[in-house]
Amino acid sequence: MDDPKLLKGKIVAQHVNQRVEKMVQLLNEHGVQPKLSVVLVGDDPASKVYVKRKGKSCEKLGIKSETIQLPDTTTEGELLDIIEQLNKDTDNHGILVQLPLPKQIREEVIIRSVNPLKDVDCFHPQNVGLLVTGNPYVLPCTPAGILEILKYYEIETEGKHAVIIGRSNIVGKPLANLLVQKQKMANATVSVIHSRTKDLAEYTRQADILIAAIGKAEFVHSDMIKDGTVVIDVGINRVDADNEKGYRLVGDVNFDSVFSKVARITPVPGGVGPMTIAMLMQNTITAASFQEGITIEKTAN
Repeated sequence: MDDPKLLKGKIVAQHVNQRVEKMVQLLNEHGVQPKLSVVLVGDDPASKVYVKRKGKSCEKLGIKSETIQLPDTTTEGELLDIIEQLNKDTDNHGILVQLPLPKQIREEVIIRSVNPLKDVDCFHPQNVGLLVTGNPYVLPCTPAGILEILKYYEIETEGKHAVIIGRSNIVGKPLANLLVQKQKMANATVSVIHSRTKDLAEYTRQADILIAAIGKAEFVHSDMIKDGTVVIDVGINRVDADNEKGYRLVGDVNFDSVFSKVARITPVPGGVGPMTIAMLMQNTITAASFQEGITIEKTAN
């Protein structure tokens, strides 16, 4: 579907990747090969697909990558030992532990064990704190990708009412913190609504920009938005379908229901999804340049 209403993340991701390629070249000129290490515990199919895509993106952009595959019987202590090795490895600039983890491993413990300078997900409490205070080291991938989409398509956020459905540590909370900062592509009035909010539609109908990140297939319908809303659909959900795969991917927004009312909308797939990996690549380069003491961002933009 080719429509001017669509906010195509694939196009924006290509723009970000071009920027990253230039940054990689500049690092190479200083004798630095940026490297990302991904740790995957278990055989979750979705996680395996996502990790594979990260590896392909690294290869395409000139970032060295390794994937450490561990069985789902891995203990917390064994995983901590591997992370400690990666923390000490000066050739390694980024560490990403793919979530979710098996139930015997505490995610909070693992997140805290990663060297904050190598935390390319922006999950470590130190980096979250820097984000909240407006002095980020790196930005959380999906929220940063959303801002890149808004920036690319010149969608104004200042003074707008941004309503976020969902309060996860991965999307909802960090995105709210980014949008309220005193800076360009922010300065918004932000409402975060969630499963305990009474009458969600009362809030969603006030939104100038609506971000759906609740993890419920086609949850948002046309009667929940006003005319002219910009909709960012973060959800990726599988629903049964009569096709070869037996399923199709849909977002948290009922696309067909809202399309006639929205000003702009991200499709699923092809909207926010590609941006998450693109911003991960950028974070890896940011981490590598900082650890190596090389200032390249301004030169590469």
